[in-house]
Amino acid sequence: GSLVVNYPFDDDEQGIAIYSKSPDDAVFQKLALAYSKENAKMYQGSPCKDMYPTEYFPHGITNGAHWYNVPGGMQDWNYLHTNCFEVTIELGCVKYPKAEELPKYWAQNRRSLLQFMKQV
Repeated sequence: GSLVVNYPFDDDEQGIAIYSKSPDDAVFQKLALAYSKENAKMYQGSPCKDMYPTEYFPHGITNGAHWYNVPGGMQDWNYLHTNCFEVTIELGCVKYPKAEELPKYWAQNRRSLLQFMKQV
């Protein structure tokens, strides 16, 4: 897990972790930023320092392939084959939080989700 919004492309022709710009890169960045700006911990860019001390996402967003390469991922497939603009939102450093922590996640992401919906 992490705390970041990642956007296409998740893969590149070379199969390495390098920025892979889609034709709609500016739109994807805008959508990702709309979400991350409302989550203070996400927006600061290095939310998982204890677990991943070198991980840094400027303004809480990243191009998927720049972070790590995912060949055949769903967000790229949906974008290329159905024109569906999809981002992946990582909600926390812990992949499987305890049930009693879920209200905290809701509180941290409620405004982000509303802002994301306003982008329509």
